[in-house]
Formats: sequence, structure tokens, C-alpha cells
Amino acid sequence: MKITVFFTPLGLKPQDIAGTPVLVIDVLRTTTTIVAALANGARCVVPAATAEDALRLAQSLEKDAVLLCGERKMERIPGFALGNSPGEMTADVVRGKTLVMTTTNGTAAIAAAEHGQPVLIGAITNFSAAAAAARRAFEEHGELTILCSGRERSFALEDAYAAGRFAQELIPGQQRRSAELNDAAIAALELVRRYGDKWKRAISASAAGHALKAAGFRKDILAATETEVHAIVPHYVDRLVTLPDRS
Repeated sequence: MKITVFFTPLGLKPQDIAGTPVLVIDVLRTTTTIVAALANGARCVVPAATAEDALRLAQSLEKDAVLLCGERKMERIPGFALGNSPGEMTADVVRGKTLVMTTTNGTAAIAAAEHGQPVLIGAITNFSAAAAAARRAFEEHGELTILCSGRERSFALEDAYAAGRFAQELIPGQQRRSAELNDAAIAALELVRRYGDKWKRAISASAAGHALKAAGFRKDILAATETEVHAIVPHYVDRLVTLPDRS
């Protein structure tokens, strides 16, 4: 049984994950926002690399059924309907809509995972459901990749800690002695030893957490660290993030 963690998608090659299950996490804030959007009735989320790509994709879709959302340097992109805050993804706003999204880190990580099978979207808010789905895929394939979005192409404490929490769920206790872990997986598990089982402790200590607070997004941190909020697990298939029973 093998768990591989990547702290960022930088340098990840398609052959590294082709045909194997991948869990993508960007707890501050993209995967948290996506989970909130789909839980509140959004039809799907279309990740885009740049704001220009997002605009081009949106123009190819039915105008009344699409919302542009995303951020750069934490702030909503000018002219976009929504930013990257889970609190914006209310049912009144997103129900039945296709969200075309571009973010500084998270959407790039999702796109980098496209050759995985399946590609699962994880956050703290859907932790139990995502861990259960990851466990099923892990047991079926005998391996799993946990892909962190990182922060500006570098290590991000909040995602690495979350990766450790997921790894801990998949290979508890003495089972780790027989598991094959890469160094990043070992380091992620060590972060769990350092911060324990309190999500807010690790997330608030991160550079991204400090930056979001300073920028006035404290509510996003609180929303992102709530547990057992959603029992859904979005999948990334054919360049769309949706729920398995939705087309």
C-alpha cells in the first residue's frame, strides 16, 4: 500500500499519477469553496488557468447559466461575479449555475491532477466523506496520491497538515510500518504529531492564514476549518468538477 504526497503541483508529471487515485486539497480556499458551491446546488465548476481563460470559457456557455468566480492575491478578480470565499457560495446565488473558476493556487492543482482516476476534491468541511472516498480508492488501487495546491508554487503549512490528517485516516497506527510512504507523506504525518487534531491550530498558524486575516478574510478561515459540514465528495472528470451523480 502506497501513499504519495506532493506539497505543490510544481514538477508533477502526468505519468506520476496516470490512472491512479488522487485527492486534491487547497483548504485556504479553493477546494473549500468548491465543496460549498456544489453542496449548495451549483451544477459544476470549470477550473481555468487564467482570468482570460475563464472569460473565454464563460463566453462559450449559456450566459444566464454561468458565473465567473476567482481571485488573485486573495481579492476577487475585477468584473467577476464571485471571488474565492466559501461564504459567497450560497444556494440563492449558485444553484443551477456553472461556475468558471480561476484561483492563484487551487485551480492549477486540480488541473494538474486530470490524469488521475478518480480525482477527488477534499477539504476540512467534507473531511469524513472525502476520507471515506479516498479510502475506497486506496483499497481498490493499493495506492493514493495526495496533491496539495501549495502557496505561490511553494510549500503551504495548511495543505501539508491536511494531507497528514488524510494520510493518518488511511493508514492508522501500526499499519504505517508496512505502508510505502514518500518523504512528503512522512513529513505531513509529522505535522499532525506537531499540531495534533485541532484543525484551527495548524491552519491559523500558516502563512496563508495570517495573510487572509490581514486582508479581512477571517470569516473564510473560520468557514474553512468547520468540520462535518458537507457529506459530498466532488470529482474532477473531463475538466469539470461535479458530483458523481450529476452530469
